[in-house]
Amino acid sequence: MALHPVAGSDKFVSTLTPTSELRHRVRGVALHDVSADDVAALDALTYEVVRHRIAAITEDMGDALKRMSGSVVVTDCNDFGTLILDEGGDSVQMGLFNTQLAAAVDLAVKWTLENRTANPGIREGDMFFCNDPWVGGGLHQNDASVLAPLFYGGELFCWTGAVAHQVDLGGVSPGSWSVDGMDVFWESIPIPPIKIVEAGELRADIEDSYLRRSRVPKLVALDLRAKIGANNVAHDQLRRLIDKYGPTTVKAVMRRMMDDAESRVSKKLTSLPDGTWTSVAHQDGARAGDREVHKIVLTMSKVGDRLTFDFTGTDQQVDGISNCTFAGLRGGIMPVLLTLLCGDIPWSPGGISRRVDIISEPGTLNNCTFPAGIGKASVASAWATQNAATECVASMLAASEEHKKSAMAVGCGTWDLTLLAGVDQRGAGFATMLCDAMAGGMGARVDADGVDTGGGNPIAMGRVADAEMNEFSFPILYLWRREEADSGGAGRFRGGLGGSSCFVPHDSPIDQIHLVLSATGKALPQAPGLSGGYPANTQFDVLVRGADVAKLFANKHIPANLEELGGDLQIMPAHLETELTAQDVYFTHWQGGGGYGDPLLREPHRVAVDVERHRVSAAAATTLYGVVIDGNGDVDEAQTETRRHSLRRERAGLATDSEERQEIHHAR
Repeated sequence: MALHPVAGSDKFVSTLTPTSELRHRVRGVALHDVSADDVAALDALTYEVVRHRIAAITEDMGDALKRMSGSVVVTDCNDFGTLILDEGGDSVQMGLFNTQLAAAVDLAVKWTLENRTANPGIREGDMFFCNDPWVGGGLHQNDASVLAPLFYGGELFCWTGAVAHQVDLGGVSPGSWSVDGMDVFWESIPIPPIKIVEAGELRADIEDSYLRRSRVPKLVALDLRAKIGANNVAHDQLRRLIDKYGPTTVKAVMRRMMDDAESRVSKKLTSLPDGTWTSVAHQDGARAGDREVHKIVLTMSKVGDRLTFDFTGTDQQVDGISNCTFAGLRGGIMPVLLTLLCGDIPWSPGGISRRVDIISEPGTLNNCTFPAGIGKASVASAWATQNAATECVASMLAASEEHKKSAMAVGCGTWDLTLLAGVDQRGAGFATMLCDAMAGGMGARVDADGVDTGGGNPIAMGRVADAEMNEFSFPILYLWRREEADSGGAGRFRGGLGGSSCFVPHDSPIDQIHLVLSATGKALPQAPGLSGGYPANTQFDVLVRGADVAKLFANKHIPANLEELGGDLQIMPAHLETELTAQDVYFTHWQGGGGYGDPLLREPHRVAVDVERHRVSAAAATTLYGVVIDGNGDVDEAQTETRRHSLRRERAGLATDSEERQEIHHAR
């Protein structure tokens, strides 16, 4: 990555070092190249066949990683990324998994080329491990990458990369989420790229030093081998592809994939109106006890075929866990570009990035400098950056009649982290991030409601684990996991519903389970609506001490709400570390998606259907949508018209009809 000063300011425009420039910096490794004539000589059929095969290989990498991993976060929730890069680290193809994580891998590959070719060297059969977000390869230290150079004919032909969230890599708190942390030294220590596989052999000394930091070393070791295996699967298939079509043809296809992505995004940007859009995303609390609100400010401009993301005005980095590095900033932008702007364009980020400039000041909340705390980066500043980018890109698309159907409001504006650790029902130690919040509500579109519990746009194939799988893997028992009414933002088109889960510790041989919660968005909603749409719900977590669950079960009754549980209900702050006993219940309610358009423009019968299906409460139907439902569940059209007229007058600061009638009565 190159930083270019902006004249007259402390800001920088950041760009990736292109492969053509990097080629002149790298010494000791021959990089395979092709000419423009080679690219031009490709016939259409060969290009499409090879292109689709390259895309399929990234999916095969994901399948291999899932089959070898033992972590529910990977096997059931798809919280990982896979990709193929050219010899200089430009991303040729990205898999449909966690694009936030994968978007940072090219940074790490370029860093490795510039800093590891002389010592210890990059040779055939080598792989490099990295979990240093200041280098790239992930957004926080729990995002561990394995980067694998592929040599063909003695030349470095390309790279593959696999990255996945690890459930624990050390630090003060289990799961490495140190909610009291002030800087990076409270957290897992980052490791810049280090050779972990040499000439095809896993280096035991490096692996031992890596696993020593984890509370669950066997699980982390299995995930390490899964990432190595995913790279091996990719290399085997890429070699067969090169053997069949020749290195010149395959590399020419890679070049054209990026050129085609650039050309198509350039054409789309040109067809959109020039303009400037702004957004401010907030985080309420950077660590336990922090009551401040921290903001990320984005001004996005589109001129011709270029997009500029300018984060001038963003707050300075804070003492806490919620900062992110430039890798996190970029990881917040790329998923939005891929899903909203480039949903109909093959995902070749190396080409798409050529049309994008990023302006940011080092030392800020989403471009922090070492040793700022970044343990929560992926679901804090990076996620907030994504919210701001979503709002701006969606607003740009909505301004175009041709492209407005691709616009979508922010979905699930934050991550409701629930981390559990202790001794499982088999007597073994465990630590896990409960991924139920992966079922966030999607944002509304210009012509459709958001998808209820549909996930989030950074992980196209993200999902929640089966409740039974979580109960099998960890010592918990669900009381419920369900969608929650009124959690989607109101609008002419409603935001998708979020959901909740409620569970009790169960079947652990010890009487307590360690709980770390870290969930911003409790003071301020973080999934705003578009074009007059309302934001989604705020986060809401409750710990019930001394609940009556055992008594309820003995009476053959399964509780369905918090009021039935008895005990002491404690509303949770944004960040807390505590213990759960067998008599406690934990309830977590994550966010839905923002709405689109004025709720008073929603068709009344759609509101009635939502009330019937428990997506919207009767109270919200009246207060937010101005729709009055009668005792039979039908719309009272006369009262609805009166109610909506009254709400519009209230908005305008005018007296309501009832107030006017009272004034007339008193005057008489």
